[in-house]
Amino acid sequence: MEHEIMHVKGRQVEGYVIPLQSCNLTFIKSESGILACGAIDVSALDKFEIPAARISGVTTLDDLMKGSIKEVNSCAAERGVKTGMNGEEALEFL
Repeated sequence: MEHEIMHVKGRQVEGYVIPLQSCNLTFIKSESGILACGAIDVSALDKFEIPAARISGVTTLDDLMKGSIKEVNSCAAERGVKTGMNGEEALEFL
């Protein structure tokens, strides 16, 4: 497992890459939300009022930061996250 403390726009976030059988579970956790790979169901996190956005086809934290948001749950949308943003932009709202 890879764990990295990162700084985005002056905020500290934590990145994780967990190798699974044929893919990596890749996500970045901020103090209030999560930016995740396609393996995580961001709409399910709405039940827990956790803002979350999903980027497909990523295997590294760098991919996650540069990739384009494909899905946003309602909690993240309320904070201003939109599909089409890149991961770094979305983390400003998460």
